[in-house]
Amino acid sequence: MKVLRLATRESPLALWQSEHVAALLRAAHPQLRVELVPMTTRGDRIIDRPLSDIGGKGLFLKELEVAMQEDRADAAVHSLKDVPMELDGPFAIAAVLERADPFDAFVSNRWHGLDALPQGARVGSSSLRRQAQLRARRPDLRIEDLRGNVGSRLRKLDAGDYDAILLACAGLQRLGLGERVRQRLLAPDWVPAVAQGAIAVECRDDDGATQALFGALEHASTRICVEAERAMNRRLHGSCQVPIAGYATLDGDVLNLQGLVGDATSGELVRAEAAGIADDPQGLGLRVAEKLLAAGADVLLARLSSHR
Repeated sequence: MKVLRLATRESPLALWQSEHVAALLRAAHPQLRVELVPMTTRGDRIIDRPLSDIGGKGLFLKELEVAMQEDRADAAVHSLKDVPMELDGPFAIAAVLERADPFDAFVSNRWHGLDALPQGARVGSSSLRRQAQLRARRPDLRIEDLRGNVGSRLRKLDAGDYDAILLACAGLQRLGLGERVRQRLLAPDWVPAVAQGAIAVECRDDDGATQALFGALEHASTRICVEAERAMNRRLHGSCQVPIAGYATLDGDVLNLQGLVGDATSGELVRAEAAGIADDPQGLGLRVAEKLLAAGADVLLARLSSHR
């Protein structure tokens, strides 16, 4: 019986995602034995500083990629929003699974929604994208950094450290915590992270046999949407160090993409939107990126770059 080894982070959400991928693989290939290879990444170990200060979301991938290079794992499971726009080394995205709820969640034990918060309320989030949109909508709020896995963030909220926190709906729902969502922050008013809600499988680009196994997990329309979002982000040189948001939807053969660039300090936001054909998601992503740059995102990004 062939054994396939899946590298995964050790957080409860990462393990859920990897078990989900493993179950789908076993259903598609009954002759396959799937084993998880859990590991802790640098991004998991450093939780006392914002990701933007310590190198970005790529910190969640490196150890998993080393495991594949050293033949300790055959593939790795990621939240696609954590995967850099350009993969380092000899790697490829073998499959993108069907996207779950892509939106952000407002979570509070007392307040039913973002606009119900009193003046000066404390809101926890380390995402610069979320901070920028928070400042634009509620400049009176006190926005404070919040790192850690989903459970530790909820414990800090429950301990009274914050009046509310912002998380991804998909993560809460996957962990059976959907009841903690008090409000879904919906596009176009509130734009989620690029590829939020999508799970990706990464493997070595020269390992055609492993890539072929994941073909059964590929969700074509999700791949089209996230490719448009990621192409936009790539053109803008986006990372977690830059507040960029993007959300694509597919209606038949028509692909629509909303993009946003923000400033987490001032709350200034630049928005753009365009529609295109499903056959050219990257072209649409580039077009929205150019519209954002022409609308003033170039100045905003240059300012953010100089501050870093």
